[in-house]
Amino acid sequence: MSTTLIVLLVIAVLLGLYMVVLYNGLVTLRNRFRNGFAQIDVQLKRRYDLIPNLVETAKGYLKHERETLEAVIQARNAAASAEKKVAAAPEDAGAVKSLMGAETALTGAMGRFFALSEAYPDLKANQNMMQLTEELSSTENKISFARQAFNDAVMQYNTAREKFPAVLFAPSLGFQPAQSFEIQDAQERENVKVQFN
Repeated sequence: MSTTLIVLLVIAVLLGLYMVVLYNGLVTLRNRFRNGFAQIDVQLKRRYDLIPNLVETAKGYLKHERETLEAVIQARNAAASAEKKVAAAPEDAGAVKSLMGAETALTGAMGRFFALSEAYPDLKANQNMMQLTEELSSTENKISFARQAFNDAVMQYNTAREKFPAVLFAPSLGFQPAQSFEIQDAQERENVKVQFN
């Protein structure tokens, strides 16, 4: 065998080994961010289960506020539907963006709901309402931590995918960019304003 043929064979073997290592590394990182979304998924489902109970508890007190209650349920249903699409394919950036929009709408509807409930002292004092509110608050914290872990996993995956020379091969191996959870509503980015009268 000639030296040129041996050199070409060694280069081909090294390139093949690199492709295997690259592929396996990207699969590991993709599975990590998919698992990260699975953690969000569990908490979102819990949240979506709590919201109808909150609304049902408040119905007796907020009889004249039907529009707000219906808006909360509609926003919850839209978010639950968008969440199912992401759960099926966490790497689908369009589905993740759709979920972020639905979650922003749900957050706004829940904010209006809680602001309205503040005007009803009997509702605030209702034991069931207090328990559900506490459970929802705890779930929101868990969602926040799960989103952070998901975003970290997405960042690691996207970074590995975009580094040279992986950027040359990743798209042809089927590794597309992943979408992290980001704040879409400008009001959510603003600091909370505290006023003392």
